[in-house]
Amino acid sequence: MHALAWVYILVTNMRKWIALGLAVLAAGLLIFLPDNDKPKTQYYHNQGNIFGTYYNIQYEATEDLHEQITAALKEVDNSLSMFNQNSVISKINRNEHVILDSLFLSMFQEAQSISAISGGAFDITVAPLVNAWGFGTKSKNYVETLPQDSLQHIIDSIRAYTGYQNLHINNGKLYKDDPRITLDASAIAKGYGCDVVANVLRAHGCKNLLVEIGGEVVLEGVNDKGDPWRVGIGKPKIDATGLEDSLQEIIASKKLCMATSGNYLQYYFVGDERRSHTIDPRLGRPVEHSLLSATVTASSCMRADALATACMVLGEQEALKMIERTTDAACYLIIADKDSLRVVKSSRWEY
Repeated sequence: MHALAWVYILVTNMRKWIALGLAVLAAGLLIFLPDNDKPKTQYYHNQGNIFGTYYNIQYEATEDLHEQITAALKEVDNSLSMFNQNSVISKINRNEHVILDSLFLSMFQEAQSISAISGGAFDITVAPLVNAWGFGTKSKNYVETLPQDSLQHIIDSIRAYTGYQNLHINNGKLYKDDPRITLDASAIAKGYGCDVVANVLRAHGCKNLLVEIGGEVVLEGVNDKGDPWRVGIGKPKIDATGLEDSLQEIIASKKLCMATSGNYLQYYFVGDERRSHTIDPRLGRPVEHSLLSATVTASSCMRADALATACMVLGEQEALKMIERTTDAACYLIIADKDSLRVVKSSRWEY
């Protein structure tokens, strides 16, 4: 072989070996260089009020994200709050022209789905019935003075136009079969708010988070001690004076969407008749059964929130049947049984 050819081969091989050596050195530097430039994380704890209740949010991040959290909650409020006169749902209730935002559309789709699953036990058109029984904008003092036949006449007239089947969305616009229909998303909005905030935290790289709004919860990962998050299920008082200062159950988990509904806190008496704030949309009346509390886990907190409300309307047996018909939900029911509490769990409850 010609000498120049040997020189060319030698130089070429040397270049390859030098390149390989530099690559290995660079890899070594990447592996062994101190991680001083990586942003440091810490756990943050944000609290406040929204939707007429409180929120409690903890997460591990490189910065305090409270501003982003409050902005997300404000968007939910601007879409779904009945108490925000400029919200999408308030404008719908006044039959004003309004552009439906993505938050309302997502809520509506899930609400209609749960209405169908529950046979109408969950229904966002329940608002006029809630008001008629004194748990909404109308004072219960007024309702208490109405003769029974007069109240029943009012309920019957409302039931003539309520019902989730009377709502339709076409080309991004909501249509009502009757203009008197008004919507109430309060039984699904807190859970949805938890989902929205959790998505904001995930978008900022958070792996460890707990979002609680009015008792509804989304959690992932671990707490600041490196342990699974721990959340409680409240213990109702059988005498209906509220909650005992204790928990019925404590759940430890690294991934959970959970919501609880109960009828032991909001009620009033007319004579011997106890009127619960849980209204059965199918009958137009407060529920009358021994189920005190329903805690539901599901694939989203919005879904868990709506299912928990449906459970409280249905009562123990029908609630269990409904939950078993789903593919993702489980429930923990607390029932008043004479002078004690009885707990019933669905087959998928794993805590």
